[in-house]
This record gives sequence, structure tokens and C-alpha cells, in this order.
Amino acid sequence: MQPLSRQFKQRATIAIKDANLQAALGKAKEGFVGKRAAAIAELPEFEQLREEAKAIKDHTLANLDFYLERYEAQVKKYGGHVHWAKTAEDAQRIVLDICRKANAKTVTKGKSMVSEECGINEVLEAAGMEVVETDLGEYIIQLAHEPPSHIIAPAVHKTKAQVSDLFHTHHAKFGLTRRLTEVADLVNEARQVLRKQFFRADVGITGGNFLVAETGSSIIVTNEGNGDLTQTLARVHIVTSGIERVVPTLDDATTFLRLLARSATGQETETYTTISTGPRRSGDLDGPEEYHVVLVDNGRSRMLGGQFRDMLRCIRCGACMNHCPVYGAIGGHAYGWVYPGPMGSVLTPLFTGLDVAYDLPNACTLNGRCQSVCPVKIPLPDLLRELRHRQYEEKITPAYQRLALSAWAFLAKRPRLYHAVMRIPVGVLGWFGRGRGSFASLPLASAWTRSREMPAPQGKTFQQAWRERMENRDERRT
Repeated sequence: MQPLSRQFKQRATIAIKDANLQAALGKAKEGFVGKRAAAIAELPEFEQLREEAKAIKDHTLANLDFYLERYEAQVKKYGGHVHWAKTAEDAQRIVLDICRKANAKTVTKGKSMVSEECGINEVLEAAGMEVVETDLGEYIIQLAHEPPSHIIAPAVHKTKAQVSDLFHTHHAKFGLTRRLTEVADLVNEARQVLRKQFFRADVGITGGNFLVAETGSSIIVTNEGNGDLTQTLARVHIVTSGIERVVPTLDDATTFLRLLARSATGQETETYTTISTGPRRSGDLDGPEEYHVVLVDNGRSRMLGGQFRDMLRCIRCGACMNHCPVYGAIGGHAYGWVYPGPMGSVLTPLFTGLDVAYDLPNACTLNGRCQSVCPVKIPLPDLLRELRHRQYEEKITPAYQRLALSAWAFLAKRPRLYHAVMRIPVGVLGWFGRGRGSFASLPLASAWTRSREMPAPQGKTFQQAWRERMENRDERRT
């Protein structure tokens, strides 16, 4: 999938004017934020779990080579195969090769962000295979030929009416011609269609929420059970996962599982938590004949050795975007790639280039809500500031912005000069705005006044007003 992050501003403008999108985002925001708050309020040790999870991740990342090698040894011990993919192209080649050796005609997929990141679907379809997304949200956007707009709710941008139209159009070939309008009916119809695909599948591909070095197991969490069917009914099961998803032990994994659902959907736990260890063994009633794990680097090693290591703690819960005012206003598609919201504004420039995704770090308001809700305490605002700094140092930032920043820095480093200079515009604007209270238009501020008025200064700088307030307080005390 080619990133469209260069078009962020245009796509954001379109998103803000999309009535259907705004309605869908409004409903989603209320549910995500409220349910998370309620779930956390019922877990007094939530903050302690956050600290424990952060410590586990930091320890694992500091010893990542050891735990990855241990994980590989355990996977092999139980009859599985481990493949190392340095790049997205390597991951494409490896998965395609496994599918071809299995003579795969139909491939089912549980939700896997790494496979989206690496463009696995496009490669398999180009080779003549039918690829079927089985997560309901992913299935909906596959029918719509759209990328996911949220990492845990891929079709959050779709209204019920839009889903009804999609199903009515695409399910007719299965003999399902009645137009449905109720959510329960739409879900049941999707189940009817997907159930046949599970049994037809030659290969099932899932992600891996966590990889356990102690046992060689992969863990996936779902609310629909589609992950279980994807990996147990197909002859071959492929797990695609980033190298950072490994954890030392099963006990460590339970710490993250207690955080994941509460942070993501406001549940105590996901409906299905499935642990897979190798292929089907003698005496097993079900399971795949082959079990493969594709461990994807794709730039993660560079992050591990630099200032962005903290980002590798991410467990893909989506809490940061659920609480982000920018994401809440424009949705996920405006970000132009697989990972939207605050976490995407860090990851996308690192994966695709600081110039390609220039606007993403600069679109953030740096309000800090993302860091405050992150279950593993990733300092997202700090990382976004660092990306801005690198863009400036590499002269990706436009020349006029660099000039303005240089002028600001010159003033900010000289407090007396700064205060003297700032009194001029504050005083002038305060004088002109004294009678009206605000400005409907201002030179060099059209982007602001195009949609709202600019409050007029009150004639004093903040420092002057604060000084007077303190002096008045001291006088009252005496």
C-alpha cells in the first residue's frame, strides 16, 4: 500500500466536510472514551499495571535479540517455522512462497496490522489467490476497497446505512438479495457469507498481539472468534508480527491483556483470547498442518537503536487516537497510511520518510492526552516534537517556517527584547479591538478567521497582567 500522507491537508479538509464521516466519528468517540473511563475506574491497580507493562517492555526491548532467539527456538521445538523479514518486500515474498507451496486458492485473514503495513493482500491477489478478510470491520472496508480508518475498529467511519448498501450490492452473488437495515441482521448475513470461506480456506493468516518467548506461542485477541476459525480450519496458519511484539513469559502477557481491552474498547477482556503453539499434533481434534511465523523488522531495528525506542512499546490498543482531538475531527483516512492518530503520526514518518509524511507530526496540538491514556506510557508528544526537530534540521520544513522559527528563537532567548517587541502588536490590536472584542479577519491569520473570529487582546501582555495580579494580591494581604 502506497502511503498518501503527502495529501494530509487535502484529505483532512474533505473529511471535515463529510457529514456521514462526522456522524460516525461522533458516535464512536462517545463510546470509546466513556467505556474506557468506566472500565479503568473499576480497576484500582490500573496505574500500577501501566508501570509494570512499561517495565516489561523496556526490559524486553533492551534484550530483544535474546528473547527473539528464545522464541524462535521454542517455535521450532513444537514443530513450527520462523521466517525473518527485514523489509516489507521480504515479508511479501515469504508469505507468497508459503501460500504457493500450499497450492492456496483461498486465503482467510484475521486482523493483522503488519500484513496491512507490508501490503500482503495486494501481493496474494496479484498472484491469483482470493483473499478474504474475516474481521467484520476489515470485511466491510475490503468490500468498499478502502484501507482501515482505525486500528481496532477499521470501519468506524462507516454508518449503518453505508454498510447496508455495501452488503446489498456485494451479497447478491450469494443469493442474499434482501436489503437489511438492522445491525443484528447485517452481522448475521456477514456470518453466513464468511462461514463458507473459513471452510474453503487453504491458508489462514493472523496477526500476533503478543509472542511468548517462554513457550513459542502466539496470542491473538478478538471479539468475533474469527481469529480462531482462521487459524484452526485452514491447512496452513501464518502469523505475521513485528519483532517488538515478543514478551518474555505468559505471566508477562497477562499483564498486557489486562490493559489491552480496557484501553481499546472499555472491556475487562476481549471475548476471545487464543494462544497457539505450533501445528496440530497427534491427538489434536483440530488445528493447522503447518504453522509459520513471519517476524517483520521493516525499520523497527532502527527505532530500537535510536530516540524512538519508546514507540516500540506500543500494543496497538488505539487509546491515543480515541482521545485525540485531531483524529476525532478528521478520522483515520486523512493520515494516508495504515497507522492513524498520534501513534501513526510517529510511525508513518519513521517507516515512509520524514518528507513523505511531513504534515503528520505538525498536525498534532501537543495537548498530551495521548500520553496520559497510553497503557504503556509512550511519551508521544515528545516523539512528535523530535520528528519536527529532525524535519527542521534536515531542511524539510519549508524555508518560510524555518525563518519564522529562527526569528522566534532569537526573541525567546532574549526576554527583555521579547517583552518589548510583543508589546507593540498586543497594544495595537488591543486598541483596534477595544470596541469590538474580536476580529473577523486579520492579515496573516486568514486560516484562523476563515472559520472563527480572533479574540482581541485586552491591551496588556500576559506577563503584565500577571504582574498586576500578583501586586494586587500582595496589597490585599498587607
